[in-house]
Amino acid sequence: MSYLEKMFSLKDKVAVVTGTARGNGKAISEALLSAGAYVFMVDVLEEEMDKTLKEFKEKGFAEKEYWQAHICDLMDDKQFDDICIKIEDLGKVDILVNNAGITRGNYLLDYDIEDWQATLKINLEVPFKLSQLVGGMMREQMGGSIINITSLNAEQGFSNNPAYVASKGALRQLTKALAMDLGNFRVRVNNVGPGYFITNMTKKSFENEESRRERANRTMLNRWGQPEDLAGIIIYLASDCSSYITGQDIYVDGGWLAKGV
Repeated sequence: MSYLEKMFSLKDKVAVVTGTARGNGKAISEALLSAGAYVFMVDVLEEEMDKTLKEFKEKGFAEKEYWQAHICDLMDDKQFDDICIKIEDLGKVDILVNNAGITRGNYLLDYDIEDWQATLKINLEVPFKLSQLVGGMMREQMGGSIINITSLNAEQGFSNNPAYVASKGALRQLTKALAMDLGNFRVRVNNVGPGYFITNMTKKSFENEESRRERANRTMLNRWGQPEDLAGIIIYLASDCSSYITGQDIYVDGGWLAKGV
């Protein structure tokens, strides 16, 4: 193995990824598998998960040798507690990717408190609790990488979605608090903020020709992101290549935030 291959290798590393059945989470999981990690995958979508696991098997990633998968509704406290026990049973976790997220859009003055609570639970509370659990394991190991998936919404105001914008902004700041508390134990915590990616969450916008064109034009690269566009940054932040990087916000947005006139 060359020096470069060794730096990016995740061989013998154990990763936990939430929201893995499709879209960005699926691409993240495949990237980690391809780099040699053993991946513990969590999602609520059983049918979609089955399809993804079938694809992984066809690509040579055998169950037990490369991964294990669990169906879990992270909104359900009992199911969440059960998945935490299974994570502890892994014995070690080197990488945590808090990817699972929901969005429930509506105008501010009509926004339902139940939608607010559900969004903050999945997008903020669950990453906090998993980071507590895994952070404790990483502290004992004296090393690890936590990657929180935020959004452009963590930086900019977007209309008709107050809970999503608030949750991603809070997750962005939570990352910095975690990085401070865990830094002495060589645990790194960073944010990856996708721009507009072609996923189930953005399906409605992408299928509308006007909004699809408008959002592509907001970027410097004049296109939407594909889930596979996250692979490189995830492997980088999970690997030894980023051993001196923590508390950072890295946006994979085609240049959206940096673009001027």
